[in-house]
Amino acid sequence: MSKLVILAVGAAGYVLGTKAGRERYDQIAANAQRLWSDPRVQQAANDAKYEAQEKAPEVRAKLDETVSSVRQKVSGSSNDSSTQP
Repeated sequence: MSKLVILAVGAAGYVLGTKAGRERYDQIAANAQRLWSDPRVQQAANDAKYEAQEKAPEVRAKLDETVSSVRQKVSGSSNDSSTQP
C-alpha cells in the first residue's frame, strides 16, 4: 500500500471516527454552507452559469465538428487498412 493511501485512510478514519474529527467536520461543513450562502458567491455562480449558457452553442458546434472529423478519420483509416493484404 502506498503511503498516500495509508495517509488518506488514516485521515478519513480520524475525521469520521473521532469526536474531535466529527466536530471539525461539522465546523468545516458549517463554514462551507456559510460561504455558499454568501451573496457574492451566489452572484459569481449565477454569472458563471450565464456565461456557460451563452457559450454552450459555440461549444456544441465545435464538439460536433470534432466528432465529425474523428469519424471521418476513423472510417478513412479502416478503409485504408482493408485494402492492404
